[in-house]
Amino acid sequence: MGAAEIRLDGETGQIRVERYVSLADVGRAINPQQCHGQDEGGVVMGLGPSLFEALQFEGGRLLNPGLTQYRVPTFEDLPGHLETVLVENGDGPGPYGAKGIGESGLIPVAPALANALADLTGVRLTELPMTPERVWRALQQARRRPAGQGTGGR
Repeated sequence: MGAAEIRLDGETGQIRVERYVSLADVGRAINPQQCHGQDEGGVVMGLGPSLFEALQFEGGRLLNPGLTQYRVPTFEDLPGHLETVLVENGDGPGPYGAKGIGESGLIPVAPALANALADLTGVRLTELPMTPERVWRALQQARRRPAGQGTGGR
């Protein structure tokens, strides 16, 4: 599970993640420091496809095959505050009730950011990544929509 607080530049559509909290059901954290690190890594991985990672094709040809053209998260993209909470209930199949943590922090990032954007603006994006242009266009469309109509944003 994840929750996000964002800052939005309404002029550009740029989303900045101010605070992110991730909860991971680990069963039993045999090595808590490693579990926190694994969950934090998953959150950072989740920022990419949520905000900017997208393969671009033209005529079947990949246009962004390398890191100079394909944007991945950097230290600048990290939330100002990132917190991971380990939920331990000892019900896993591993030793002492441990569960595999994997990249579980990755999964809830996009929904958490989309929910934060919807809470902040009333605009619901349903397509990833939530690029500045996509967010800006959804905001402009919402401003032109008569009051009382829905805000599904693509």
